[in-house]
Amino acid sequence: MERLPFFAEEVPLADVLCLLAEEDSFQELGASAEKTGPVMAPLTPGTAPSRSAERVRRRSSSSSSYSEEEVATPVDKGADPLAVKEDFFAAISAAARRLRIPMPLPTPEEGDDLSEAARDHWTSVSNNKYLGVTAHFISDTWELKSFALTILKTEERHFAEACKEQFLSVARKWDIEGKTTTIGTDSARNMVAAIRLTRYEHMKCVAHMVQRSVTESLADSGFVNALAKACKVVGHFKHSPANAAEIQAQQVSLGKKQEPLIQDVPTRWNSKLEMVKRVSRNKEVVIAALDNQEHKLVSPIAAEWDKLQRLETLLEPCRYVTELLGGEAYVSCSVVLPSLCHLRLKMEACDEDPAYVVRFKTKFKEDLASRQEQLNNAWLQIATVLDPCFKDLKCLPKTDREEVWTTLEGMLQQESPRRSSQTHDDGPPRKKISLLQMGSDSESEDEEVQPAIQRYRAEPTIKLEDCPLRWWASHSGAHEKLASLAHKYLATPATTVPCE
Repeated sequence: MERLPFFAEEVPLADVLCLLAEEDSFQELGASAEKTGPVMAPLTPGTAPSRSAERVRRRSSSSSSYSEEEVATPVDKGADPLAVKEDFFAAISAAARRLRIPMPLPTPEEGDDLSEAARDHWTSVSNNKYLGVTAHFISDTWELKSFALTILKTEERHFAEACKEQFLSVARKWDIEGKTTTIGTDSARNMVAAIRLTRYEHMKCVAHMVQRSVTESLADSGFVNALAKACKVVGHFKHSPANAAEIQAQQVSLGKKQEPLIQDVPTRWNSKLEMVKRVSRNKEVVIAALDNQEHKLVSPIAAEWDKLQRLETLLEPCRYVTELLGGEAYVSCSVVLPSLCHLRLKMEACDEDPAYVVRFKTKFKEDLASRQEQLNNAWLQIATVLDPCFKDLKCLPKTDREEVWTTLEGMLQQESPRRSSQTHDDGPPRKKISLLQMGSDSESEDEEVQPAIQRYRAEPTIKLEDCPLRWWASHSGAHEKLASLAHKYLATPATTVPCE
């Protein structure tokens, strides 16, 4: 995202990060209110650091302009943790208020349709409630754009009616009520009810859905005891500097890579997998370190170490799909159905699977299927068919594929009258146009739509690493009718990760 408005001030995100990296601690923010600008020169638009290492469907990758160490400098160097403001956003707000930079937030062009507004509520450690709203759309040059519209401190409780009004107030402020087509949120009941009160399409976060299926499947599986023991072992070495030093010593002694163990955090996606991978990789190290200590831990037995390795294999596809769908620098909405199909195939039981693995796979598939039924599948199907990589619809049952093409044909027929009426407003009077149409030998709208569909279906599919937006940029002239729909449907993110 190029710029980010903090509260009342519209400040480029790169400038705020430059400022925070220069300060010795957050305490100095208030004392330096007399300053009128950052010490470092403001970065030009487009050089703001990327939010994360994007997995671009093997299509592209981006890297941050700042290292993690540089951004964390204010906390790491000389700052008393007890004196640092509890609320990070208050510190950011103070920094933003003293930056007086006349650089307005970039907004969509006048003719651009804002395909989706993603929103997310969260509560800070000081128990303050916040609302974040981001905007996503495809420009006329077929570039995917994302902007942070606001970060608001909210006072009302997160009831459905209040959530609806909060979003509509942001939409009215940015004059995007008529341009927004979908709203992306998590699957919380208040969010679902809030969007139901609006006229917009709802896009639930698919990453949340996948991770909830993982949690539910693990709750009633044969991995519970093995995971509990692994958590206690990791906690034993993470919470004591002496024990952590013992792990490092054993890693050196055994010729292993020096790396700390990772603790599972229930609210952090894929952290359970990362814990299992790290502790399994250091199995010999952990056993050797425990043998040198007096402790009351019940270590995993050989069968449980085997279960942890099997669990790593099971969770790896879920991590891949979660990270794949969580990007914002590439088209993700059209990848949802192929990704869920990929997960179903990976969770197919085989003859070599133990009973507890079969039970996990069965539970996961059932839970995922029930959650997928609650998605906006009609929108996802159109987005998939408009992606030249997945337009063969192999991710859908054969009996459902023609129905999607029929739906797309009907949408084109609805688009044609609207497009023609817009053209008539700038041309000859409607009555004369009607007379000309009556006397011409041109094909009917139905006869025009069907060849357009057939031409698109005849196009070869592109490779997974190719960008669908680049394809549309070079083929929009040949498929003008479909291009307007691709503009609308491909811009919708599959998750709310960019907003979070």
